[in-house]
Amino acid sequence: MHATIQAVTDRIIARSQEHRSKYLAAIAEAKEQGVYRSSLSCGNLAHGFAACSADDKNALLQLTKANIGIVTAYNDMLSAHQPYEHYPQILKQACQEVGSVAQVAAGVPAMCDGVTQGQPGMELSLISREVIAMATAVGLSHNMFDGALLLGICDKIVPGLLIGAMSFGHLPMLFVPAGPMRSGIPNKEKARVRQQFAQGKVDRAALLEAESKSYHSAGTCTFYGTANSNQLVLEVMGLQLPGSSFVNPDDPLRLALTQAAARQVCRLTSLGTEYSPIGELVNEKSIVNGIVALLATGGSTNLTMHLVAAARAAGIIINWDDFSELSNVVPLLARVYPNGQADINHFHAAGGMAFLVKELLDAGMLHEDVNTVAGYGLKRYTKEPKLIDGSLVWVEGPTESLDTEVLAPVTKAFQPNGGLKLLKGNLGRAVIKVSAVKAEHRVVEAPAVVIDDQNKLDGMFKAGELNRDCVVVVKGQGPQANGMPELHKLTPILGSLQDQGYKVALVTDGRMSGASGKVPAAIHLTPEALDGGLIAKVHDGDIIRVNAETGEISLLVDELELAQRVAEKVPLRHVRYGMGRELFSAMRASFSSPETGARSTSAVDEYY
Repeated sequence: MHATIQAVTDRIIARSQEHRSKYLAAIAEAKEQGVYRSSLSCGNLAHGFAACSADDKNALLQLTKANIGIVTAYNDMLSAHQPYEHYPQILKQACQEVGSVAQVAAGVPAMCDGVTQGQPGMELSLISREVIAMATAVGLSHNMFDGALLLGICDKIVPGLLIGAMSFGHLPMLFVPAGPMRSGIPNKEKARVRQQFAQGKVDRAALLEAESKSYHSAGTCTFYGTANSNQLVLEVMGLQLPGSSFVNPDDPLRLALTQAAARQVCRLTSLGTEYSPIGELVNEKSIVNGIVALLATGGSTNLTMHLVAAARAAGIIINWDDFSELSNVVPLLARVYPNGQADINHFHAAGGMAFLVKELLDAGMLHEDVNTVAGYGLKRYTKEPKLIDGSLVWVEGPTESLDTEVLAPVTKAFQPNGGLKLLKGNLGRAVIKVSAVKAEHRVVEAPAVVIDDQNKLDGMFKAGELNRDCVVVVKGQGPQANGMPELHKLTPILGSLQDQGYKVALVTDGRMSGASGKVPAAIHLTPEALDGGLIAKVHDGDIIRVNAETGEISLLVDELELAQRVAEKVPLRHVRYGMGRELFSAMRASFSSPETGARSTSAVDEYY
């Protein structure tokens, strides 16, 4: 193992010892109950299988056959999740073929940041992760199940499912992906039209045409944002079948992999031969593996919160120092938009997950000695699935990249580090993703342009007020203030200013996007404005330094003057009512800081 990666892992193990031991004791206690539905009364059990077929009822009565709960995030508005419509029947049939039963345990919400971007509904996005976690737990709480299959892909859905799964860590669980849509217009062309629209050079019809050619069919969006980062991280953590992340929805291989996932989870139950509860699979080493893979591919900054929250649900404590220290030594091996011009289908064709895992294992960057849903040892993930004569098999993956402009070997990495930096200074702590930021744009020292609503920037841009070097400061966007919406609406404007030769950066206590791109963006700033953060005292014209090379974020104002300033009150008028936001006021108020996962505080903090 690489010395730094081993040292970070050891530090996490030591830091988490008390909490992790309590968590493992809790799932061991649950495991001792045996076949869980055996504890149900006759009335309980009758309710639980009332709608089942006679064969399934008989199987469930025997207590010798597994019952698999399906938790699905299906809806047909969200392209990534539309393919899930028929998955429950496919999974049930596959379970029946190996002598088991499957039931849909729960449906969880799945919202799309791409639809709600810049809209009031975006303020429910991060909150939806907690709702999904709770809904997952409610679905599995009937005590009817010996294992579970989790159907989710996108931004907050996968983290929510994983957090909910940790409450039932004594059960084996597999995530079942559905794959990305096939490639549309090049991402560079999409970004160009967006900037032209922001500049008033093309009309809305031209913008809509470009967007529709990019997001054009069922499947996950093809850029490397949070959804595809989720899939890559899950696979390297050993929670999905090898090579299953990026097979298109209409590929016959996708059906075979879905059926195989159902059969495999049956083998992993306590009634099978390879009992592997998810609470044991998710451990300190698998968490580090997930972080390393994220960094090596320039993945979504949203995972700096989601992985922290999911790990905490399993009694494991990680922080941004861990991310930063790992990022310093993990090389960047992938160039996928917004870190390059290729999309996730190109990454998959170039060698994909099998080549990535092989390269990182050979370089000592991943822990091989971990258990996975496919069996012991991460080397299983250097193989890729194939359909040969109609049968699903795993064969050795490529030993060389088929396109070194998209996927590079460690010896010819695109850059020597992962491109995710921790920023520290008097403004607090923030993260910045620089894998897509050119070296000449990584240091910005300029006057602040302060706003408390991302929608205000468009008018300023059109009025020519931003034609200068500036650091745009968007405050009042943290978890407690308004649920931490993504501020991706700012990207075309800031990108246009940068293209005009101005030095620009973004500083915010909110989120930018899983698609954070070429403009340096210091995001997730903590403490947030509503929680006493210095960002609440920033005035227009104050000089701010964002230095992604040295890891500095500073407000260059005399300390005495800052001490005399009164923090500007964060306006909450727009978050109290409308689009369902009023339903979540209590949850929003209880959110922790982004570095601790932006979690809704709960009894799990007291117990673990």
